[in-house]
Amino acid sequence: MDRPSIRTLGELKQAGYRPRSVREEIRVNLLRKLRASEPLFPGIHGYEDTVLPAIENALLCGQDLLFLGERGQGKSRLIRSLIELLDEWLPEIAGSEIHDDPFAPVSQFGKLQLAERGTDTPIHWVHKSERFGEKLATPDVSTADLIGDIDPMKVVQGRSLSDELTMHFGLLPRTNRGIFCINELPDLTEKIQVALFNVMEERDVQIKGYRVRLPLDVLVVASANPEDYTSRGRIVTPLKDRYAAQIRTHYPQTRELELRVVDQEAHLASVEGVSLFVPPFMREILAELTFQARSSPDVSHASGVSVRLSISNYETLVANSLRRALRHGDGQAVPRISDLRSLRASTRGKIEFEYAASQRNEDEILDELWKRATKVVFDSVAGDLSSYKAIVDAFNKGWRVEITDMTPAREFVEGMDKIEGLRDAAKKLSGGDAPPRIAAAIELLLEGLHLSNKLNKTVSEQGAVYGPK
Repeated sequence: MDRPSIRTLGELKQAGYRPRSVREEIRVNLLRKLRASEPLFPGIHGYEDTVLPAIENALLCGQDLLFLGERGQGKSRLIRSLIELLDEWLPEIAGSEIHDDPFAPVSQFGKLQLAERGTDTPIHWVHKSERFGEKLATPDVSTADLIGDIDPMKVVQGRSLSDELTMHFGLLPRTNRGIFCINELPDLTEKIQVALFNVMEERDVQIKGYRVRLPLDVLVVASANPEDYTSRGRIVTPLKDRYAAQIRTHYPQTRELELRVVDQEAHLASVEGVSLFVPPFMREILAELTFQARSSPDVSHASGVSVRLSISNYETLVANSLRRALRHGDGQAVPRISDLRSLRASTRGKIEFEYAASQRNEDEILDELWKRATKVVFDSVAGDLSSYKAIVDAFNKGWRVEITDMTPAREFVEGMDKIEGLRDAAKKLSGGDAPPRIAAAIELLLEGLHLSNKLNKTVSEQGAVYGPK
């Protein structure tokens, strides 16, 4: 929608415009979207029956919202999506620092403009994207940052300290008639949290002890990790009480939902002339790895395991398979089990280990997580293990297979017919005859049989050797 052409208050009145509060504005637009079955939070998956109904109820009631949840649960995306419930354009008095309503300005500047110019008061149109303010809470955030302070330069110019025009407004007043978000709310010092009391309840601000009453119209939203109440800080009880709605978020509850987020957010490496195919079982292993980490006693549950772990691991897995395809001149890059070792770098930065709970080092914990994830997925796709008896018998007769993440796919294909039953089993899992796909399926079979206690596996820095049990 183009910016409206109305330029004065008189024209605005003639057009029949009627102002409304930001809460009423959000409520009306929310009801319209609900009636039309329009998506309210695009890109958010898995919250349809849990989180979203609570958000909708709070917005219909005009309540301020506090989002509680571990890192990587989409809290910031949910909050930023609230912008879409605002009107496309909003009229303000031109030159106002706090988006003054032309019909009822609250700043001294806006009141003077209206008194002097009347219906000729110039109008400026603000897009909804400019009506969102955001601040990451840190211990050094001051009341001046959020609320405002005296501007000494304006005092030097001759204005009185008690003159409202000497004020420099903070982030909150500048988001008047919009949505203001404080991320990681517990990180604010308690005295700064106290400064928010009036904004949350009486809807006004006080600056430097002077009687400056600004009845703000702002929806105040915040995010926090529940554990922050005891680890880094806490939300003081009166402020927490002023948030009428507290929304609890959560991680995806199924691998399918986890992978939907991964597909949406991952930025995959690509090279001209090399196609990419990620076997379904490798996608499932990646998602299951994250699920295993979230339930592992060796991983800190307080900090959580973000979906970003799945995203970064997926990107790394694809990059390693692409590197192999380029080295051997393959026309297709296909991730496989041996590529999991490349995930150490992308995994370490996304999880925190419980060192007191285990005597093992990080690599050992990660290896254990990958094994559990692979075993879960193998059991779900392999079927009856008795169908692989011929393969196991071949190894018991002396077969050994050495594999690294850079082993050419053609070597798998060349040796496939030497082991009875391996070709048929691999084709069933590979979804195609291309050597890179066959190689990925064979690696899954060998690793799955090892984890099922049917084959032995010796690991070295170079790779792994599968042999008889």
